[in-house]
Amino acid sequence: MQSVNVLCIKWGTKYGPEYVNKLRSMVARNLSRPHRFVCLTDDRAGIEPDIEVHDLPGIGIPEFDERKAWTKGHGWLKVTSFANPLYDLTGPTLFVDLDVVIVDNIDCFFEQEGEFLVIKEWDKRDETGNTSVYRYAAGGHRDLLDYLRDHREQALKSVRNEQEFVTGFLARQGRLRYWPEGWCVSFKRHCVRKGILGWFLPPVVPPGARIVAFHGKPNPPDAIAGISGKWYRRVLPTQWVADNWR
Repeated sequence: MQSVNVLCIKWGTKYGPEYVNKLRSMVARNLSRPHRFVCLTDDRAGIEPDIEVHDLPGIGIPEFDERKAWTKGHGWLKVTSFANPLYDLTGPTLFVDLDVVIVDNIDCFFEQEGEFLVIKEWDKRDETGNTSVYRYAAGGHRDLLDYLRDHREQALKSVRNEQEFVTGFLARQGRLRYWPEGWCVSFKRHCVRKGILGWFLPPVVPPGARIVAFHGKPNPPDAIAGISGKWYRRVLPTQWVADNWR
């Protein structure tokens, strides 16, 4: 069976090394295919020594290679995953954000056909994808970086964040496809109980879900502790997050 790659990126201080370590552990428990787990980062401190770690790659765009302030916001450093070459990585590569909880087997993410597969953004009616989880071939889509380098002002003017740029660019090329509905869900949109029920019942895993994304607030440790992070949303302590985020 062909070996595959699972890739994550950690920069700055928003997420500690425990997010990388726990993600590697979740992948190991839920992916039966032979694979490499790789982290790209600007700070290796605290990451388990047996995890394959590389520096954030240079992509030939000075603002990114010099880590200018704007590149660290709105997910933009994630586009360094499209470096070519990407060290010695080849073949199918599943990028996974650090703030997710894997709740079921993820072999299917390498079986779905498509050149670039991504989550369909839950609150968008256009082609925008959510890049918490996407699959591509390592070294692919370098033209995306070339376009960003040569048309940065135009690109930034028309999008709010990295995922709008990436998925819009690939959609215009006809290369964008989405994961089957329900494989990747939002914790706050799909797991937290609606309205008054949230005050009495803990969040649940929707049937068929495999990866739960924790975008915004709360993060996995907050969900475990029952901390919402928002005054208008009640989140009771969630045991299944603790059971899986380890």
